[in-house]
Amino acid sequence: MTRLLQPLWLFLASATDRELARMVEFLQAENKILRAKLPTRITLTARERNRLIKLGTALGSALQSIITIVSYRTFTRWFATPTKKPASQRKPGRPRTAEDIRNLVIQIATENGWGYTRILGELKKLGVHNVSRSTVVNILSQAGLDPGPKRGQGTWSEFVARHAATLWAADFLSVRTLTAAGFVDLYLLAFIHLGSRKVIVSAPTANPDSQWVTQQARNASMQIADWNLSMKYLTIDHDTKFTTSFDAVFEAEEAEIIRVGPRAPNMNAIVERFVQTLKTECLDHFLVCGERHLHHLVTNFVAHYLEERPHQGLGNVPLPEAGKTDDEPAVLSFPTGEVKCRERLGGLLKHYYRAAA
Repeated sequence: MTRLLQPLWLFLASATDRELARMVEFLQAENKILRAKLPTRITLTARERNRLIKLGTALGSALQSIITIVSYRTFTRWFATPTKKPASQRKPGRPRTAEDIRNLVIQIATENGWGYTRILGELKKLGVHNVSRSTVVNILSQAGLDPGPKRGQGTWSEFVARHAATLWAADFLSVRTLTAAGFVDLYLLAFIHLGSRKVIVSAPTANPDSQWVTQQARNASMQIADWNLSMKYLTIDHDTKFTTSFDAVFEAEEAEIIRVGPRAPNMNAIVERFVQTLKTECLDHFLVCGERHLHHLVTNFVAHYLEERPHQGLGNVPLPEAGKTDDEPAVLSFPTGEVKCRERLGGLLKHYYRAAA
């Protein structure tokens, strides 16, 4: 039975990724049609090029399969080729600002959302007094940067990184479960803290009504307080199971509820990835029989996730132990002691550690 149902579970788990793949495929085809009707060569301004660099860098090597406006090789050369005016276009007059000062202005501008007046103040703090406001404006404009504050549109990734310490995300997942009455869909509600990757997963239920969802919100709020973590934002999707009473629990704690765009799982990617991990590393390996069985599986996986499993988003190390600061190492500095293995769920989840010498 398990072998027959497992392909179906895997298909359901990957449905979101398939939808995203189809969307990307359509946009690629549409982009090729539009490119065929444009001139062979498209000239980009410095600002446009910097925008593409900002967004493309976050994609890494995956950019090779979607970039069309220039070749991927040209895109990589942009990092090493600064934008310079041809010598024939340079205006006569006083000498050009020293290159190290120009680089410093651009560095401060790209690392912050400050306008030219704030940048000028930082330069004065650093002992650079021979630069005027107009010079800072010209340096930023020549580099394709907006001299005003909060330049550019910003990205969702920047918002997430900026608020990771106070940003939580939540999502539902359903599990097809075999019971005495036949197959039943049981629901779980998962919360994850984006800064520390700590997770909270509710007990399962077959009836996720408003009362149940509100109670899970209260339970999560108490657990967050026990961990001494804060919540300023909570991102959720437009699932109707997230009721106004659910929102009210967190709004009473002065947290803001942010509903991500429809059919946009990438805007809630970390909790979506946790749900996928829970399914592929645990639930897909079992024929789940009832609420108690599902609760047992999820409880063991969450304990493994919080205490033993390395997390790539945190430098590929486990979460810090209770009472240990983030500055203390989560792994041994020197290999000492015998290597042992702790198993959960019949050996499905394994944790390797060194015994005390």
